[in-house]
Amino acid sequence: MASVLYFLGKRIWGYLELSTAKTTIFAQILGSKTRQVFLMNKIVIAIDGYSGCGKSSTAKEVAKQLGYTFIDSGAMYRATALHFLNLNLSPLRPEDVEIGLRSLQISFQLNPETGKQETYLNGVNVEKEIRTMRVSERVSEVATVKEIRAELVAQQQQLGQKKGVVMDGRDIGSVVFPDAELKLFMTADVETRARRRQIELQEKGEQVSLEEIKLNLENRDQVDSNRSESPLIKVADAIEIDTSTLTFSQQVDQILDLVKKVTIN
Repeated sequence: MASVLYFLGKRIWGYLELSTAKTTIFAQILGSKTRQVFLMNKIVIAIDGYSGCGKSSTAKEVAKQLGYTFIDSGAMYRATALHFLNLNLSPLRPEDVEIGLRSLQISFQLNPETGKQETYLNGVNVEKEIRTMRVSERVSEVATVKEIRAELVAQQQQLGQKKGVVMDGRDIGSVVFPDAELKLFMTADVETRARRRQIELQEKGEQVSLEEIKLNLENRDQVDSNRSESPLIKVADAIEIDTSTLTFSQQVDQILDLVKKVTIN
């Protein structure tokens, strides 16, 4: 029975258009339970929270399982840096910023062969090029320019107009998508966040003490919560998720359960 449902679901998925108001979601439930097919309204999911809570990795997986677009703000800033490089413009010169923003359009598309989302700059796939060192060296310059940030927020909001998007950050529910149907605020105790970050660094070959990481996280929390422009806040209608004792799969499942409650017919 499970295999029949899965086959039918796959066929249905193949014929649905992503621009429609509804999408079919396949939730695979472990154990002896069968795959269940839920018909849901597309929504906007805004995820805010502290550094080290697993926001980005969780948001990407939720988007993948829902068939949603993950709005990767980091990739957008990288694409913008590439755009300015290609046009030989400096983001530090106001006149160059004005020229560059006139012809900047960023979007995301799913690669059906790899199953991964890729970044497009003015209709051209730049997923590989935005990961190069020459782009990495220019991203910080781009991200500090107020006019560029405002333009990217506007494009992020445009991407969210058709619904079916997930985005994480520190001002998503308060600034980018204040009308999101599902707003989440992820948190965890600083000890847990530091241990997770230490493991990530060790996997990359970097050895950093737990105390140093904790201090860095505490400083970032302070800066993010008290910055003058778009500070990190938990908006009144956000649902808090404490990930201190949750595994990655539990985080994802908890959010998917909340999506069902908001969207299922």
